Amino acid sequence: MPDQMTAVAILLISFVVLLLLRFPVALTLVGSSLMTTMYMDIPPVVIAQQMLTGSTEFSLLAIPFFILTGQILGEGGLATRIVNLCLLIVGRIRGGLALVNSIACMFFGNLCGSAVADASAIGSVMIPMMKEKGYDADYAVGVTISSAIQGVVVPPSHNLVLYSIAVGGVSISALFLAGIIPGFLLLGSLMTCSYIIAVKRGYQKADPVPKEARGGIIMHGLLSLTPAVVILGGIITGWCTPTEAGAIAVTYSFILAFCIYKERPISAMWSVLRRTFRTALMVFFLIAASNAFGWIMSILNLPHLITEWFLAVSDKPWVILLLINILLLALGGPMDMAPMILILSPVLLPVCQTIGMDSIQFGIMMILNSGLGLLTPPVGTVLFVGCAIGKVSVEAGTKAMLPFFFAMCVILMLITYIPALSTWLPGLFF
Repeated sequence: MPDQMTAVAILLISFVVLLLLRFPVALTLVGSSLMTTMYMDIPPVVIAQQMLTGSTEFSLLAIPFFILTGQILGEGGLATRIVNLCLLIVGRIRGGLALVNSIACMFFGNLCGSAVADASAIGSVMIPMMKEKGYDADYAVGVTISSAIQGVVVPPSHNLVLYSIAVGGVSISALFLAGIIPGFLLLGSLMTCSYIIAVKRGYQKADPVPKEARGGIIMHGLLSLTPAVVILGGIITGWCTPTEAGAIAVTYSFILAFCIYKERPISAMWSVLRRTFRTALMVFFLIAASNAFGWIMSILNLPHLITEWFLAVSDKPWVILLLINILLLALGGPMDMAPMILILSPVLLPVCQTIGMDSIQFGIMMILNSGLGLLTPPVGTVLFVGCAIGKVSVEAGTKAMLPFFFAMCVILMLITYIPALSTWLPGLFF
């Protein structure tokens, strides 16, 4: 008869070894699951059945819709209009371009829900602009990549949808509402940090916006933000589901980008669709593989074993939560965001629920932890994108990012230990 602890060892060791051999994460999950089922005398077809089950939920359709909305808006030049609106709001403060960068990243992240897309779109506009106005290149990169992390928390982030699917039974609408206050806290911390550094280095104010241009900038800036209003408004009011809101947002964004502004020809939609399909297929394969891996973990009672281990380390909730945050921040470097959410959420959520943490609060804590991992090597996708745009070394970009990283860690601790920051709005509406 197969031994439980031997099966657990096979699952975890094979997972680590395949990762070290640089197998794709999805194939690693499938491979370690198959090795474990072979030892346990479970037919391999069960893994295929679990993968199929994990990729057929209706709520999954929201993910490609949100990804496509962000791709359309990025292709349609809406990032520039958002930047212009932010220049009008805070550009005349010392170091104003850095503040503009943070606000623009939050607004665009609110539209696309992706930190990488946020860093690419806003970074391609703001980093050259900041360098031209005398800002150090590494500082411009540090501000941009740190501000882009807001996009993983503020709704409609497809990462929140992934978390809802990973743990099951958590309302996507409630998660979207839960991300609003933490998103503004992140913005406040980044703007404060940007201003302090800007004053210390003597950066100047942005150029004034001509009065005759202000009306058009406001109109086009607000119009560029309306897809987010459509998504959030429809979901919060109960008028539509997240999937239906995503479909509406795609249609609206297409009309806005290709029929009203017309900065890009309609033929550009082919590259938009190709990028969207490539990203969505990777996400769906990862979700399917994670479902099979999660099924094996549940068979082996692994979440319960990990809960017992944490409780054996300490019976104080604040210590356990601190250890979980340290673990997630450490794993954020070698692991990408989506695998972290799909693999670790169902494992760590029972631990947090044992000490009284709400699943919505844990979701925001988990997403922010995973997002911070996008800034740290060796995976650090957002870090590498920002350094490529700013033409600075990874070492310089990492050093410039650190003050903002620590500021966001402070917000992470507040979210961890103050439940109302992430649960008050969902409780108010639901």
